[in-house]
Amino acid sequence: MPGGNAHTHETSDYAASRMSLGPRPTFHARAVFLSDIHLGSRDCHADLLLEFLRSVRADELILIGDIVDIWSLQRSFYWTQAHTDVLRALLARSRDGTRVIYVPGNHDASFRDLCPASFGELHIRRDYVHQTAAGLRLLVTHGDEFDAAVQCNRWLASLGSGLYDVALALNRALNGLRRMRGRGYWSLAGFLKSRIGNAVEYVRRFETAAAEAARTRGLDGIVCGHIHRPRLTQHDGILYCNDGDWVDSCSAIVEQTDGSLELWQWADASQPASISRPLSGLARAA
Repeated sequence: MPGGNAHTHETSDYAASRMSLGPRPTFHARAVFLSDIHLGSRDCHADLLLEFLRSVRADELILIGDIVDIWSLQRSFYWTQAHTDVLRALLARSRDGTRVIYVPGNHDASFRDLCPASFGELHIRRDYVHQTAAGLRLLVTHGDEFDAAVQCNRWLASLGSGLYDVALALNRALNGLRRMRGRGYWSLAGFLKSRIGNAVEYVRRFETAAAEAARTRGLDGIVCGHIHRPRLTQHDGILYCNDGDWVDSCSAIVEQTDGSLELWQWADASQPASISRPLSGLARAA
């Protein structure tokens, strides 16, 4: 199995261009990975995602589950024009020559009944293997299948889910105040997840289980979502990529044309001086 040596991109050409207040260019990527958009949820940052989709073009768009939040819609129907615009933008990509791979998650699991299916350039799969331009073979799956391997006791898990919902609600109020004061987006939920012991341990176990799934299949790495914790790292030689979400971190994994992988955060893109900076990047050694 080929190794995955790491290198860091402090800024891509596109990220540097965001420092300018001039017209925003359209950046071309080989592949873009998105998950956990949660259309139909009040916490979905559809406006930021629309800006991202208008600014980045890709040969392949890979949607890794929880695109539409059927669970949330069943509890309380919520849908705005921005949510419709996002859905139209995603579907339009499959009509303009972009290969779109859709791997349903647990919140849109009803679409798993269609797997495998293809509608033009839109392909619905239970999971998928993506090969980068650098030759890395990556398992693409939502990640809810790893819950059984990492779950704490049921009561604690339920409590954690409830607290996360509260944190997201506080996020909305807090960032509304920050916008009024001209400040950028800050993730309260992300801050808490990085500091609460049980949450940190859950993430560690999840990453380990995900990396092992890729290793078991003889692959070089994995790209997943589900836990709303964006990350680009390695576990004992296996590349672990989590593209995050669009209810909290507003992030994506982007494969450049040379096969390098970057983790982009888009949350501050509405601020004039901000940069959609790739947080870190990895690629196979040449």
